[in-house]
Amino acid sequence: MTGTPGTAPVVIVGGGHAGFHVALFLREEGSDVPIVLVDRLDGPPVQRPPLSKAMLLSDTEPRLEFRKPEFYAARGITLLRDTAARIDRDRRVVRLGSGGSLGYRELVLATGCRARETTVPGSGLAGIRVLRVPDDARAVRDALAAARDVVVVGGGFIGLEAAAAARRRGCAVTVVESLPRVMQRVVSAGISGHFRALHEAQGVHVRTGTTVRAFRGDTRVRQVELADGTRIPADLVVLGIGVEPEAGLARECGLAVGDGVEVDGALRTSDPLISAVGDCASFPAGDGRRRRLESVQNAADQARVLAARLAGRTVPFDAVPWFWTEQFSAKLQIAGLLPDRETETVRLAGDDAFSVLHFHRGRLVAVESVNRPVDHVAARRLLAGEARLSPDDARDPQFRLSDAVAARTG
Repeated sequence: MTGTPGTAPVVIVGGGHAGFHVALFLREEGSDVPIVLVDRLDGPPVQRPPLSKAMLLSDTEPRLEFRKPEFYAARGITLLRDTAARIDRDRRVVRLGSGGSLGYRELVLATGCRARETTVPGSGLAGIRVLRVPDDARAVRDALAAARDVVVVGGGFIGLEAAAAARRRGCAVTVVESLPRVMQRVVSAGISGHFRALHEAQGVHVRTGTTVRAFRGDTRVRQVELADGTRIPADLVVLGIGVEPEAGLARECGLAVGDGVEVDGALRTSDPLISAVGDCASFPAGDGRRRRLESVQNAADQARVLAARLAGRTVPFDAVPWFWTEQFSAKLQIAGLLPDRETETVRLAGDDAFSVLHFHRGRLVAVESVNRPVDHVAARRLLAGEARLSPDDARDPQFRLSDAVAARTG
């Protein structure tokens, strides 16, 4: 399948949140340009958040598809199950793993991330799993039905969600995290401590500040050996040690790549006919540094901006980042980005439902909310505008974030 630039489609490589939403928003923009979405997974594009949540908690599979196949056919979006093997920028062609090729007028890299690999001895044993695609989640779910001892390596969002699911299914669960605290890269110390206590209250053993020396077993994992020599029984190991951007295609065709595919504020790569969105894209942030955000919200926000540009309309990329996780009875929602520097914090409300406001140099920069969705919505609105809110304001016993929004918009 080829085409000249005038008749060639917009080719989107990757069928995750970013790729799906570029195609969706292009049609919502009124563009009738042909679209081909290339993805290695069979079937229509699927969402990923349920894979470490609802998928593991029930034997009944949740709906993962964004839309049914007829949705794409009705809108002139061609779904192609294949892999993009190489980009020929001179000819504006994507060489496919099957041996075919696709000409493009614009190329969108929405390749996402891959699970980080481990070099720990014994990592090839059966019973060691990652959570990245639906088949991974199905394998872990099936293993949980028979597992007794589960070890989760990695105390980030995915790892702790998997730990919560395994514990709720009756398994003995141990979490091993190399950093001093769980979710250290994305949440404050107070939130980290709250979620560690939540897991421990549910019977999860949490080991921080230690690493895995080896996985032990015959053909199947039986134990996880830690750096101090401790051996933990395990008939299932879930690896949640992070991800790495899928930037190989971009690197091999000469595009600028750092921690991900480097793009400008309009999401163009170093080749103006190639864009990148979502987890794989490294973009210039307002603080002068490059960032790469791994979140479905960021993927959809960037897709909207890119689709508008491809349809001939300029939209700034200035959305407030937000993230969320559900573990046991707690739903954590984060609005904004915690800076690397120390922040002044104010805590609102009670023990099981509360929010932590973070101020840098007197300006609100992020809000972490546990079981406080009203606060989260208000925080996103405040951070999207000029948040005229000081730490002293927030310390008032009568203060509510929703009142601050009303005062700003009233």
